[in-house]
Amino acid sequence: MELTLGVTLAVLGAGMLHAGWNALLKSAGGGDPLLDTATVVAGSTACSLLALPFVPLPDTGAWPFIAASTFIHVGYYLTLAQAYRTGDLSFAYPLMRGTAPLIVTVLGAVFLRELPQTHVLVGILLISIGIISIAFARRAHHPPAAAYWAFANAAIIAVYTLVDGTGARASGNALSYVLWLTFIEGIVFLTWTRRHRGKPAFGYLRKQWRRGLVGGFCSVAAYAIVLWAMTRAPVAAVAALRETSVIFAALIGALWLKEGFGLARLAGAATVVIGVATLKL
Repeated sequence: MELTLGVTLAVLGAGMLHAGWNALLKSAGGGDPLLDTATVVAGSTACSLLALPFVPLPDTGAWPFIAASTFIHVGYYLTLAQAYRTGDLSFAYPLMRGTAPLIVTVLGAVFLRELPQTHVLVGILLISIGIISIAFARRAHHPPAAAYWAFANAAIIAVYTLVDGTGARASGNALSYVLWLTFIEGIVFLTWTRRHRGKPAFGYLRKQWRRGLVGGFCSVAAYAIVLWAMTRAPVAAVAALRETSVIFAALIGALWLKEGFGLARLAGAATVVIGVATLKL
C-alpha cells in the first residue's frame, strides 16, 4: 500500500471537513456540549439513512468491527463533549488529534504488522509535534481537566481508527461500512442521550436541525474519505495526515471564534506542513 498524491489530497480535504464540524460543535452556544454533540450525531445519522439504499451491505466479516466501533464511538462522543466543556477548541482539538497518530502508529505496528518506513515515521512525528505545539501556543491557563479529557479522547481515537481501518478493508466497500457504522452508532448514542437528558434533549435537536445536518454531513463525508484512504494506504500514515485538520481548526478558531493564532501556532503549522511533505518523500 502506498500514500499516493490522490489519497493525500483526499485526506487533506477530509481534514478540512472534520475541522469544520468540530468548529460548528464548539460554536453552537447551546451551553451543553453533550447536546451540541448529539445534534451533529443526529445529522450524521439522518444523512447516513438517506444514503443507505444506494450502497450494498458490508461483507459479513465487517460486522463485528461495526459492532465494536459503535460502542467505542459512543465513548468518543462523550469524552469529546467533556473536552469542549472544559477547554477551548484551539487547545483541546489539537491536543487530542495530535496525540492520536502516535498511538495509532504503535498499535498499528503491533496489531496490523504495519511497520512505517523511516521517512513515514519521521513525517508522523513531525505532524504530531507540530499539532501538539499548536495546542500550547497560547500562554494562557488551560484547566488540567481539559488536557485529561483530550488525552482520553486521543486514546479512543486511536482505538477506533485501528478497528475501522481493519473493518473497512474487510467490508468490501468503505462507504458502505461508514454509512452503516454512522447510522447504528447514531441510534445508540441518541438513545443514550434521550434516556439521560429526557424529552428536552430532542426538543433542542429539533431547534438545531440545520446545524446538525451541516455538521453531520461534514462528519460522514470526512470519515468516509479517511476509511477509503485506509483501504489504499497504511493506517498510521492516513491517521497522521488526517490530523492536518488541526491547522484548519486553528485558523477557524482564530478567525471565527477569536481565539488567537500568533507566531507560535504559525511555527507549529509549518512543522505539520514539513511532516506532510516528508510522508511523500
